[in-house]
Parts: sequence; structure tokens; C-alpha cells
Amino acid sequence: MQRKLQEKEIPESQNIMATILQSIPKEASLTKIEYEGPRIALYTNSPRYLLEHNETISNLVNIIKKRIVIRTDESIRKSEAEARRIINECVPEDAKLQGTLFDTASGEVSIEAKRPWLLQRNAKEFNHADVTEKTGWKIRIRKATTIPSRTIQTINATLKQSSADRNRQLKEIGDEIFRPRLSQRSEVSLFTLGGFGQVGRSSMLLSTPESKILIDCGINPGARSPMDAYPRLDSLNITLDELDAVVIGHAHLDHTGFLPTLCKYGYKGPIYCTEPTLPMMNLIQLDAIKVAAAQGRVPIYSERDVKQIMKQTITLPYGTVTDISPDIKLVLANAGHILGSALCHFHIGNGDHNFVYSGDIKFGKSILFEAASWNFPRVETLLIESTYGLKEDIQPTRQEVESSFINAVNNTLADGGKILIPIPAVGRAQEIMMVIDHYMKSGEMVEAPVFTEGMISEASAIHESYPEYLARELKQKILETDDNPFDSEYFTNIEHADAREEPLRDDSPCIILATSGMLEGGPVLEYFKNIAPDKKNKVLFVSYQVNGTLGRRVLDGSKQVSMLGKEGKVEVVTINCGVEKLDGFSGHSDYNQLMSFVQRLRPKLRRVLVNHGERKKSENLAMNIRRMYRVPAHYPQIQEAIKLF
Repeated sequence: MQRKLQEKEIPESQNIMATILQSIPKEASLTKIEYEGPRIALYTNSPRYLLEHNETISNLVNIIKKRIVIRTDESIRKSEAEARRIINECVPEDAKLQGTLFDTASGEVSIEAKRPWLLQRNAKEFNHADVTEKTGWKIRIRKATTIPSRTIQTINATLKQSSADRNRQLKEIGDEIFRPRLSQRSEVSLFTLGGFGQVGRSSMLLSTPESKILIDCGINPGARSPMDAYPRLDSLNITLDELDAVVIGHAHLDHTGFLPTLCKYGYKGPIYCTEPTLPMMNLIQLDAIKVAAAQGRVPIYSERDVKQIMKQTITLPYGTVTDISPDIKLVLANAGHILGSALCHFHIGNGDHNFVYSGDIKFGKSILFEAASWNFPRVETLLIESTYGLKEDIQPTRQEVESSFINAVNNTLADGGKILIPIPAVGRAQEIMMVIDHYMKSGEMVEAPVFTEGMISEASAIHESYPEYLARELKQKILETDDNPFDSEYFTNIEHADAREEPLRDDSPCIILATSGMLEGGPVLEYFKNIAPDKKNKVLFVSYQVNGTLGRRVLDGSKQVSMLGKEGKVEVVTINCGVEKLDGFSGHSDYNQLMSFVQRLRPKLRRVLVNHGERKKSENLAMNIRRMYRVPAHYPQIQEAIKLF
């Protein structure tokens, strides 16, 4: 009875603070306690005690059921120059220190090293508590990337410049999250705004008497009218100020493309996503501005709006329970789709309802990512995608598709030909690079130079920056050995258009990975013009080719295609090269994997909703879930209101 009473009282902010003060020993030397967005920050001028007594914080988290972070008091922090000097002295030479990055808002210093395993907490020659005590800055160890990510550098610089404003904003967010609940009613509704009965503009509103959470905020790039291109936020009859938070599942434009516009028109609240999703969506959103300008269209947002997203975003690791409003806790879990992609688990009220949004998921392991997580403690409602929701949407196994890829590449390289792989820069490119590196090293694939261009190098740098989000074996290789597949001797990045002559100038075999994936603009077109006429060469498609695109026409057997040349003149390109399409590298689950995922959750499920698919695919998946698993399943359309609880 006493335990239940305590849990009921603790959500009031003054009782949270009182409980912390009563639970933390004097040796911790707390100087202040502050809200830091969804976290509670404990500041200390003697950090060693809390760093060496982890159980103190663990016990406190178990009592108050809130996220806690340890911060060093500003008064003990050495100047950045002095702290950098101390770190240089403390880091062993073998670790190959590359740089230090100071975050003045959090009091953390990221130490970037080529061999980070020599600097972990259990390392003999580097004691975290000692370095923190000497510098006054909390330590974070990062793997130094082969090529620094310009995107991450820009984000870090922006956050540093705006640290005072960001601290103030985080305190305001914390005040809202940890305020007492105004209503004890337990009602949960979902409003569909886009991405239902279609692929594109994924967006929905999760609503309770206390909270309004926008989940995803995408666009439909192929739509011709604004009513079909953007989320139907106009149907909600609410203002942007009424939104408590935006939660983003992953970085693709059909899930994030309208987010800068939301900020442009006045959304000031928090945006939650995983750490790598922030630079990934930044990269993709800025590229969309360039594409629009190149096509003579006026972008719907500016670089300033993308920059604003950086300031409002709060990144969360996988598996961490986080309060995002007075009655909703969020846990992000691996979705296996692209880097940082997340299943979003919303725990509503006092265990009243648990809603899981799959986003785009891959329930199958690849070289790059683990299979999507499924082991949720409770799930009453699941919203699952249906991109491949028909029974015939079955992909080959990984072993089969990799074997087909090896054969396609080896046959062409052995004949002295060049292989052009039109490819999306994010996710698919890195997957193919890992496959190439693995099989060339094993001797199963003919060794040849591999050239990359477009955003591929920058996207790869972001992947390398967050190895903890990659497949277990790949993560271990990057973090614990000198064998880094992203730094493979086989890969050469083409930095400028003038350098394209290298892969094209002679008859030597090579592989070229270039964007875009559907031959719709980008550097791939220059390579295509040169490679297509020669029958020794091959164009190898590894991603879906939408009807109407140049890639689809080539795949369907066109022998001649018209393209715009450098000076705007139409050029006719004759296609004599081989053309091949490989299925199985998709970042989406096929029909069998979708059904297997539902089956894993089946004992806990009360309802399944289906989205992110053509209507007939969503309908088929819902029907078969009902028939096979006896679980109520429904495929809503856009602008439906669904009562979950």
C-alpha cells in the first residue's frame, strides 16, 4: 500500500525533487537539480562519487521512474584549452587521439580516437573518473571516422552557438513534461493524416486528454497537388502550440519532408528521434532543397528551417524509457530499415494502453543492421507498414540475393566490363558497400576498384560515426579492431565532376555506385551515358524502379532513351549493355516477415492497424492477420479518427 501511494505522489515535481534529495548521499556534492527536457540533470562539483557509484543513480531511477543524467557544475570546468591539454596528456598514444569536441550545454567532452576500445571505462590506462575530475568535463568516447562528417560538424557547431537558448528551451520542456496531470481520464485516439492507403507523407496524431503527439511528418514527393503531397494537418483543428512533441521514426523524406515547414510556420516544441536520425534527415532535407532548385521548383522550406530542427531535436538511444508528456512515455527500438530507424513504443497513462508504431521495418538481419526488435513488455495496439503486403511479395533470402549479386558482378568484371549501380545514397549504398568489401576480402568476388559519388560518402561517414546502431559484428569490427569496412582499400570517392574521367577513361573493369537510384538526375546520369553503349558493361539495379522513371524504362528493355545533356540539349543514348535487377536488398520486410513480426507480438495484441502501403496491400495484410491470428485488424484511410482506448 505504501509503494502504491508513493508512485501516485511522485509525478508532482516537488515530490520528485524531494525524493532525489533524500536519496542522494552528501558525498555526491549536488549543487543543483534541473529539468533538461525529458531528463532530470543532477549537477555536482565532485563527479567522482557518482561516476564510481552507479548503483546510487540506478536505485534512484527505479524509485522515481524518470531519466537521470549526471552533469558537472560549471564552476569546476576547466577552460576548453586547458581541458584539451589535460586530455592530450591522459590519452595513451596507441589510442590515436584525433580530436575533442566540447558541448557547453551539457558539460560533456567527446574524445574522438581511432582506437576507442583503449579508452573505454574498463581500460587500464585511461580512467574516466580521473579525467573528469581533472578537467571538470564529463567524458564521452567516440570512434574517429575515416572521413569526418560535414553534416555532424555543422550540427555540433549550431548546437554550441545556441547552447544558452537550448538550455532555456529544455527547462521549459521539462516544466511541461513533469507538471501534474490535469485530467485522470484515460482516453487514447489516433488521427490519420497521411501514409494510410498509400506510400508517402506518413503522419498521424496520437491524442489523450493530456497530450497531443505528432508521429512522423512526411511528404509524398510524387504528388501533384498540395492536398495529396502534405500531411492533412488542416483537418485537426488545432494550433501548432497545442502539440506537445513530434516523434520521428526515421530520416526518409516520406517521414520527415514536411518537418522543416512545420518549424517554418511556428512549431517550437521538442522533436524526438534517435541520434543518427538527426544528421541523416538533415542531409536528406538539404538535398531536397537542391533537387527542387535544379528542377526549377520553389522549395517549401529553406536551409534556415532545417537548421532550426537541429536546435529543437532531442535525441534518444534505443531502449531508454523517456517521458515526453505528463501521461506518455516513449521507448525507441531498432527497426532494421536504415541507420537509426526506430519502432516507437508509446506507454500511455499508468499502463492504460501501449501503442507501437512500426514505421518502416526490416524483420530480417542484414550485413548492416540487426533484424527489427520485437520483444516489447506490452503491446495492445500495433500499427504496421504494408509496403510488401501482398502474399506474392516474397523476397529471396539474403544468401540467395548475395549469391546472385556476386555472380552478376563477377561475370561482368571477368569480361573486362564496368558495372554501374544506380543507388539511393542512404542505407542501400552502405549495404552494397559492405557486401562488396566482405566478398572481395573473402576472395569470392573479383577484386576491382569501387568508385562512389553523390551523397554516398557523407552518408557513409554518418554510418561510421554511430557504430552502436549497426549490426553486432560490424559494430564490433569498427569499435574493437583496426579493420574498418568503411575505410576499405577497394573504395574511392569521386569528389568533383572532373574526377569522373578516372573510372571511365580506359577499358579496365570497375564498379561504380552513384546516385540517384532511379536514374532521375544526379551524377549517375553521366556514368550511364558512357557505360550504356558498350555491351561488355552492365547496369545493375538493386532498388525499386517507379513507373515513369528513366530507370524503369531501362529495366523494361528500352534500347534507346533521350536525356538532357550538359548544355540543355537532348541526347539519345543507345543501350547495348546488360541490364539486371536484383530483389532482396530492400530495407522493408516482405509479406512473410511482416506476418512473422505480428506473430511474435500476437499473445499481447488486441488490435492491429495497417498503413504505408497501396490500398490493396494494406487490405490483404489486414485480412490475413485477422484470418491467421484471430486478431482484429483494420486498414484505415487518411483523415480517420480511431479510438484506441
